[in-house]
Amino acid sequence: MATHRPLSRFWEWGKNIVCVGRNYADHAREMRSEVPAEPVLFLKPSTAYAPEGSAILMPAYTRNLHHELELGVVMGRRGRAIPEAAAMDYVAGYALCLDMTARDVQDECKKKGLPWTLAKSFTTSCPVSAFVPKKKVPDPHNLKLWLKVNGELRQEGDTSSMIFSIPYIISYVSKIMTLEEGDIILTGTPKGVGPVKENDEIQAGIHGVVSMRFQVQGPRC
Repeated sequence: MATHRPLSRFWEWGKNIVCVGRNYADHAREMRSEVPAEPVLFLKPSTAYAPEGSAILMPAYTRNLHHELELGVVMGRRGRAIPEAAAMDYVAGYALCLDMTARDVQDECKKKGLPWTLAKSFTTSCPVSAFVPKKKVPDPHNLKLWLKVNGELRQEGDTSSMIFSIPYIISYVSKIMTLEEGDIILTGTPKGVGPVKENDEIQAGIHGVVSMRFQVQGPRC
């Protein structure tokens, strides 16, 4: 008999965290990167999840940990080579996510032509909000995202500014890898990314939809 897996707790059993890099032109420019012609993809392990109530653990090997605020799209069923026109039928809902990034490590990886795994995939590098059912978000391309550090506004952005739309991203990713129920796709960050340090408090939200709060903890041996 199959075990019921509630999508409201997708972070406990979902397998894949697929991330889209540089999906906002303003962010690409602030990182001194080209605006991509196709989605830039990387992965995080499921152990990167940090649900609200847990802490963000700063890796001991970074001195420059950055926040990146993103809309996450939670898949509601399995799909491969999904047509763009049908992509939204596979969406179960959404979550607000942080793509925590060891920026100094990422910069070194870029210089050496190495993957970004050390910079992007450490434990608790993907804090997530509560699950938001699809029916509560009539238009995911018309959402306002915000993030504060210690009460100071750092990031604001509109999902209408994404370079690649959610249906396009789902279709593109599913032609490369099979997407499964409970998987999440992080759709990129708006401009305003920046550093956090030990004991900082991060608050973030989707205006009128959901909010979350996390504390940064220093390295643990």
